[in-house]
Amino acid sequence: MDAKDLLLDGFGRIPPAVHAVLDGCDEESLTARPAPGTNTVAWLLWHLARVQDDHVSEVAGTEQAWTADGWARRFDLPFGEDETGYGFSAEQVGSVRAGADLLGGYVDAVHERTERYLRTLTDADLDRVVDDSYDPPVTLGVRLVSVLDDDLEHVGQAAFLTGLLRRR
Repeated sequence: MDAKDLLLDGFGRIPPAVHAVLDGCDEESLTARPAPGTNTVAWLLWHLARVQDDHVSEVAGTEQAWTADGWARRFDLPFGEDETGYGFSAEQVGSVRAGADLLGGYVDAVHERTERYLRTLTDADLDRVVDDSYDPPVTLGVRLVSVLDDDLEHVGQAAFLTGLLRRR
């Protein structure tokens, strides 16, 4: 198994985990909060897809699915199309309102683009520096693992939150 296969496997775990969280959820449960100011399931899933879409599109040199495929228009959120949710206030988090079909569709669209890009990579490609503003500079491999890690953490948080809210 090469590094590309490991990345494909890792990123391939995200959509099924997201769909497991979304199963049986309505918009009310997706936007519920266990305590004031906490993240919502809708925000967690939207954010993980936005970060993946943003970061993978950047290293692939392609336009994001968010804008290219009309997802921004479908979500119709009250902030700029370039937002990924990073650093959002509690109020901004609460403004991410979407149903399970919309969230799942966007996650699937982003995954399809990510998988297509990953299939083009060689092990040598993963050593390419994609961000030299850090010390040490960030390679493509490190960036992809960072996105994968962030996405899996957020889907885990969403699964926990869904379970918690269902027990109320």
